[in-house]
Amino acid sequence: MKYFAVFLPMKDQEKSQTYRPEHLAYLEKLRKEGKIIANGRFTDGTGGLVIYKAASLDEAKSYAENDPYVLHGARGCEIHEWEMVSDVFPKD
Repeated sequence: MKYFAVFLPMKDQEKSQTYRPEHLAYLEKLRKEGKIIANGRFTDGTGGLVIYKAASLDEAKSYAENDPYVLHGARGCEIHEWEMVSDVFPKD
């Protein structure tokens, strides 16, 4: 498995508020499926970050692009493959 850092920069504050419950439910579903290892908002209000675990860039893109925030234009979406170095998460 590979890791992908997905930046979700703020595009529309009002839409972000509107779609927040759907976004959080979507992330919770993927987290339970083992497809997300971490996520959170930036405290300065500029957006957030999700770390996906996926077999390929295309798979990670499909997760990110189906996020309600992205689907409804509340947030942008910037994906980067990420080489995680950590003792916290087990290696696959």
